[in-house]
Amino acid sequence: MTKDLRPTYIIDERGNRVSVVLPIQQWQQLLDDLDELDDIRKYDEVKARNEPTISVADYRKKRQQANG
Repeated sequence: MTKDLRPTYIIDERGNRVSVVLPIQQWQQLLDDLDELDDIRKYDEVKARNEPTISVADYRKKRQQANG
């Protein structure tokens, strides 16, 4: 994705880049990619805990028993 970016840079009076303008489609793709990376990071954190798991079916059964 990043190799396809075609940003327009806004520079200050010294020629330093201070802002970037992207087409909205590229901006949305960047946001989507960041969201996916955040999900992956969270998944990796949970997996690293190495906690016992329970199936969804067992969880639902347990909830039904607890709620009567």
